[in-house]
Amino acid sequence: MRVGGIAAALEGLSPALARQGIEVHVVTCGAAGGETEEIQAENLFIYRVQVDQPSNDFIHWVHLLNAKMEERAALLLDQWAVEAAKPRKKKIPTLLHVHDWLGLFSARSLKHRFHLPLVATIHATEFGRNNGIHNDMQRYINRCEWDLQWEAWRVIVCSDFMRREVEYALKTPWDKIDIIYNGVSIGEYSTPFEDPERAAFRQRFATPNEKIIFFIGRMVREKGAQLLIEVLPRLRSQYYDSKIVIAGGGNRAHLESLAASVGVTQQVYFAGRVSDEDRDHLYRVADVAVYPSLYEPFGIVALEAMAAHVPVVVSNAGGLAEVVQHDVTGTVTFSGDLDSLAWGIARVLKNPGFARHMADAAYERLKTVFDWDVLAKQTQVIYSRIWEEYKTSEFSRGAKWV
Repeated sequence: MRVGGIAAALEGLSPALARQGIEVHVVTCGAAGGETEEIQAENLFIYRVQVDQPSNDFIHWVHLLNAKMEERAALLLDQWAVEAAKPRKKKIPTLLHVHDWLGLFSARSLKHRFHLPLVATIHATEFGRNNGIHNDMQRYINRCEWDLQWEAWRVIVCSDFMRREVEYALKTPWDKIDIIYNGVSIGEYSTPFEDPERAAFRQRFATPNEKIIFFIGRMVREKGAQLLIEVLPRLRSQYYDSKIVIAGGGNRAHLESLAASVGVTQQVYFAGRVSDEDRDHLYRVADVAVYPSLYEPFGIVALEAMAAHVPVVVSNAGGLAEVVQHDVTGTVTFSGDLDSLAWGIARVLKNPGFARHMADAAYERLKTVFDWDVLAKQTQVIYSRIWEEYKTSEFSRGAKWV
């Protein structure tokens, strides 16, 4: 289920790990569709589970989902444990890898039931999303995140910013945390898109003279779409033909009201949730992709824009300042500062040659820093370290895996 960047990260990391020769079994929620079991590629197996009973609220639903995930994963582990226990059977290193607190309950149970090491990737924290912990729901999630980092052998985060946040918000020891960036599949954005098709697609969103400022993300405060709307009047005073295209799911009524209140309803196009194909095409007709986040652990959308050769303007919130190098691979503005944001966007629109130069540099950096195969190799190194430590630990005593 694509909610935030976790699904996008898993869609990139899982097949890349499989290409490294690691046998990857993904147990996930099946609410978004797909086969119950699927061999997606060599070494890559997907298992989708359904929550088939009513839930009282979101937390209850998460627990029901975890029960289903644990049940399905246990079937696999029981089978492998029988094989591992056979005399002279080669032992295959086996680890559990959970992404964020949403999988804590099944992962923790499986860890102790089968005596397997657990690695956790924490993509964001409740503390960071809300600039502190303020109510019971946030306290519960914060506690779950603490439990997850406690249970994990090692914790992976997606940026140096997140390493500092996890250390502060969850009290995770500094030397227990590894940084592995998120990545992007570059080839997805290089499919043929000829001029007549491109022009017809672009016409759905803007007139030929309008410059498209593209944003894609959730309609929540921390992603900053409201800042983009607020800045449009002052931006249009510098570059009259500016138009914003906003894509992404969620309730956008507050953004539509904001556009009306600042008088830019006709210059803001709300595309809603778009297909992967339309998303990719929007990148390729955009003049600039803008992500003015107030909180951003990483920013996969910036990588997507870079892969499509789109100039990017981002805020310096969180990991975005690590993803985009100012004046090298894009333009970095001050988070929450409308004057800075207007300056950054106008600069790109008025200097297309320099913007194109930075977009080309960004594309080249993707190949060496943010390519999923590079990141999968870094992940494999962490897996190997954990396994070597696990084999000689008290926790592995009596386990069938060693």
